[in-house]
Amino acid sequence: MFDPVIATSGTLLGLLQRGRGDGTLHALAAPRAEALAALNHCVLQDPRHDWQVENRSLYYARLYLDLHGGLEDIEAHLFGAEDHLDTEETRTGLALAVLGHLASYGRHDALLLLRRYAATGSNWAWALDELALRDDDAGLRGLALSVLARFPAGPEGDAELSRTVRDAFEPRPWRLWAEDPREAVGARVRAAREQGSFDRWQRQLRPAGPRPGWSVRAVLDWAEEGYARGALLHGPAARCLTAVAGPEDRPELLDAARNGGPGARGAALHHLAEARDPAVLDLVEAAADLGSHGAPDADSRTVAEAAVAAYRRMCGDDAVARARAWVRRADALGAAAAEVLACRGTAADTRLVLDALRGTVRAEGPDAAALGPLADGAGRLGIACAAPVLRHIYRETSSSQLRGRAARALAATDPTFVTGFAVECLWDCEETTRELAAQHAETGDVRVAERLRRLAADPAEEVEVQTAVRNRIGPDLQV
Repeated sequence: MFDPVIATSGTLLGLLQRGRGDGTLHALAAPRAEALAALNHCVLQDPRHDWQVENRSLYYARLYLDLHGGLEDIEAHLFGAEDHLDTEETRTGLALAVLGHLASYGRHDALLLLRRYAATGSNWAWALDELALRDDDAGLRGLALSVLARFPAGPEGDAELSRTVRDAFEPRPWRLWAEDPREAVGARVRAAREQGSFDRWQRQLRPAGPRPGWSVRAVLDWAEEGYARGALLHGPAARCLTAVAGPEDRPELLDAARNGGPGARGAALHHLAEARDPAVLDLVEAAADLGSHGAPDADSRTVAEAAVAAYRRMCGDDAVARARAWVRRADALGAAAAEVLACRGTAADTRLVLDALRGTVRAEGPDAAALGPLADGAGRLGIACAAPVLRHIYRETSSSQLRGRAARALAATDPTFVTGFAVECLWDCEETTRELAAQHAETGDVRVAERLRRLAADPAEEVEVQTAVRNRIGPDLQV
């Protein structure tokens, strides 16, 4: 899947793609046709860089309700010829999730589209999961024959059905179908469930994963063998080393961390970092240098990445002290040092964290992955002069997760947050950001009081958000 093209933040489309609260507010003030066109563009061309961690479906569903939007464009998207050519769930997942929320709000047309797509669409399993949460028993029972027809009778079809039933995210439809008196439905689903349970039991009895011998040398060899076949086992191997290594094994581990192969070296570095060995910081620096000097080969890059990852997990005062020396490095170890200071530094590190925050925005833009911990650090340390760059990140980033972290930092550093961004955050796509807004937004704004009441009454809203809302409604809004 290609990265989505995100419009500029000053446009209605750009606001909606980002899931910002101002997107909803601007859409409600814009001509309805223009707002619906932008909304449909977002739903049919998922704007999220990572759909597994970013939320949009409830945000878009609420806007469909507010605009009284029809579902013709979604229908054409789901049932067009491309559905059989591009079967990746990312093409239709957002649209199906939006339909699911609309069905929860009582939109019968959305429920009918989900049923139809579950019966005929390529991403039928996602649609079935949405229906499992929202449809009645009769509606689900009516889909049984259509879904089971996807699995031809015979050993291969039955095996595929068994795997599908076993791995189903929402088991409710399969439980209903198992009770069906029809031989072609109930008996077949019951057999598939029994086979799935048997397969799971067999896997538990005979785990397929590799198991190293219980000695330091055997674990290091296992990590090296894993690297040779393309599997990075630094973390698992380090956990094994914790179980088997004693003080007498330290020389062997230090030698592996200095001179071992990429797999063994990474495992040894992770183990020594977790054990807070006094020599590990020098070993981390030496390994990181391999990946930053000249044109490193693949092995050197792997060792450097393992060293940086091991360092990020360290939390002692010695790691923080070394971070102050490394933070000026223009490589991954320098970025990790800035993250360590942001997460565990003291007020004396304010300038270093601020410089890292500004430098990362200048060098990598407002979507840089490193900005999350730095924004958290700016809030944790209360760096008031970081507010301008945090506001820039909030406005420009296409990541709703990063925007939420910037908002939380602004709540701790910017006195204007309660009357500014906190108000629009009540309409944000991320529930954690709405929760933050419910805690901070100035209730003197009439929009805030109305929005808090609506969130408190919305059955689709998250419990944490409604708890924060009700805490404000009691003393502030007196309803």
